[in-house]
Amino acid sequence: MITAGRRLRAGLPLLPFLVFVGIFLIIPTVTVVANAFIADGGFTLERIGALFSPTALLALGRSVVLSGTTAVLGAAFGAVLAWLILHRPSDSVVRRMVLALCSVLAQFGGVALAFAFLAMIGLNGVLTVWVVDLFGVNLADGGWLYGLPGLILVYTYFQIPLMVIVFLPALEGLREQWREAAVSLGATDWQYWREVGFPLLAPAFLGSALLLFANAFAAYATAAALVSQGSPIVPLLIRSALTSEVVLGQAGFAYALALEMIVVVALVMAGYNLLMRRTARWLR
Repeated sequence: MITAGRRLRAGLPLLPFLVFVGIFLIIPTVTVVANAFIADGGFTLERIGALFSPTALLALGRSVVLSGTTAVLGAAFGAVLAWLILHRPSDSVVRRMVLALCSVLAQFGGVALAFAFLAMIGLNGVLTVWVVDLFGVNLADGGWLYGLPGLILVYTYFQIPLMVIVFLPALEGLREQWREAAVSLGATDWQYWREVGFPLLAPAFLGSALLLFANAFAAYATAAALVSQGSPIVPLLIRSALTSEVVLGQAGFAYALALEMIVVVALVMAGYNLLMRRTARWLR
């Protein structure tokens, strides 16, 4: 009883967090799952079957393309930027400023980010007008910013700093003694990176890329503010199903789409956790 009482007191500080998780994560997830399979008080697969309609499959494909493309671009450019930051002294003002900026930009999304790009390279954006006046080239020609190409550009903007934040600890975990030991045994710098550095960093890099994929796949506010018509990705298709005044009674379809997103993100995050466990072995 004493041991149980001590455990209970030790766990009390976690109670607010558990309540928060229960209200904003567990209950909504259970609600989505239940409503995806229950209609008119009975079990049904009709809503799940709607996920294989051309509209749903097209939105899923575009979401995968958007998330995959921005994850690859963000991981590549973010890894290079993290490498450049690592070569600055730990007390460098530039390093601290860049890390602080990455922390801010990684969370800079939603309406504010969409407005920033619209104000810069939109149809009447500052840069668009300036380039037209000087070179006669319309950067917003074709309205590409308001479609999938525009979403790829905008999403990559916050994917790169996020990659810096999550990948930099892995780079910092590479010990200089490992490189010195390899060189002392006759290895060149390229051989060290090929046989030691890259294999060690591969799980962290792939795991970070998966995290970027999940981050882009679940993003909604930026796309909703940038794309006012159409539903090119799954989050916007959910919005359309819930708010459409043309086709009514699509709330069940929205629940099925939400369940689809939960499954995809859960699978991606499971892969991320497995890769991070491998990375943690040598970061200790």
